[in-house]
Amino acid sequence: MRDDAVQVLEQNWTGRSTVPSRSLYPHQWSWDSAFIAIGLRHVSVDRARTELESLLQAQWPDGRIPHIAFAPSVPRDAYFPGPDFWQARLANGTETSGIVQPPIHALAAWLTYQADPADSGFLERVYPGLVAWHDYLRDRRTLGPGGLVAIVHPWESGMDNSPAWDSPLARVTPAPAGSFTRRDTDHAADADRPTDLDYGRYVQLAATYRDHGYDDRETPHAFALEDPCFNALLICSEHALADIATTLGHDPARHRQYAAELTDALVERLFTAGMFRAHDLMSGDLVASDTVAGLIPLIVPGLPVADTLLATARGPRFRLGQVRLVPSYDLTAEDFDAGRYWRGPSWFNTAWLIHRGLVQLGKTESAEALRTDLLALAEATTFAEYLDPFTGEAHGARSFSWTAALALDLATAPII
Repeated sequence: MRDDAVQVLEQNWTGRSTVPSRSLYPHQWSWDSAFIAIGLRHVSVDRARTELESLLQAQWPDGRIPHIAFAPSVPRDAYFPGPDFWQARLANGTETSGIVQPPIHALAAWLTYQADPADSGFLERVYPGLVAWHDYLRDRRTLGPGGLVAIVHPWESGMDNSPAWDSPLARVTPAPAGSFTRRDTDHAADADRPTDLDYGRYVQLAATYRDHGYDDRETPHAFALEDPCFNALLICSEHALADIATTLGHDPARHRQYAAELTDALVERLFTAGMFRAHDLMSGDLVASDTVAGLIPLIVPGLPVADTLLATARGPRFRLGQVRLVPSYDLTAEDFDAGRYWRGPSWFNTAWLIHRGLVQLGKTESAEALRTDLLALAEATTFAEYLDPFTGEAHGARSFSWTAALALDLATAPII
């Protein structure tokens, strides 16, 4: 399995970064690269460092790390929305998207450093960019009164087609059906992918943001939510920045303080009925859907409601330890779909995050069961993008980079 995982990462390596999938995702994706670096550190620490540093080459002057850095060698129409849609070119010539993805990068950088602690030069190079990234989120994306960071597009959650976005997306008039051509369904089954209606809404939201210069204060956001996964990863990365700051001889206090403030706000604003739910800033309500995003805060150090949240994970909605990995959506929901993108299937990256939370909580038996399941399924599905939580049947792309990387990580060494 290790050899096969390494081969996947080799075949998807471009020389400076790793594509998630040669067919479906032929560019560099933001949180994918963070997960990939976590696995690459066991193959080549130099490549893991390069993975993260190449992503920071796409960082904007305002500090944001865009969710896609486009490869100039790939045909411009190979992926939609491509560079011609986003119209975002940096001074160094890099073309990017204009939206972001969950901020797990500082954690990835810290874990990469731990693979070779003798080299602190890497931390010195990436620390300023990571601080600027978090400053952007704190200063520009704190759109509500409670201090949590907001996403302004479903793609920014990393869980693009989640049922949690259905109600907020209903406010969005979709882009006309003939105004764009999807490329994702060229490489994956229609039944596995978002519907054309949802895709039209995604396109319209992105176009509105683009047409307002990607200005978070000037854009009339029709979609703005405080997502529990996004904020939980920001908290963990703030803790990682504190560790990096300490290693470099800087004062870590600002990072510890922000992590504590975010943790308090996360619990106060998003926790209800044993579960974290996204907060819709437009309606003022918590969304009604229970998704795996609401379980990701298990990774937050010192989470005061961890035991209650773990009970929910083990309960009928997610059946942790009874189904394959962790389903992305409430198993008891009427619209649960075991095969469609983020509307029920289990994903390897969310299972990795929850495994990390279980280890931190000292739930050794549950963590080992999830680890064993992840490794077996990664091999059995030839490193699928996601899978049916009941049957383990593969869906989406194969030879998927973060699946290979995270399996390699769990097969190689403890991650804490």
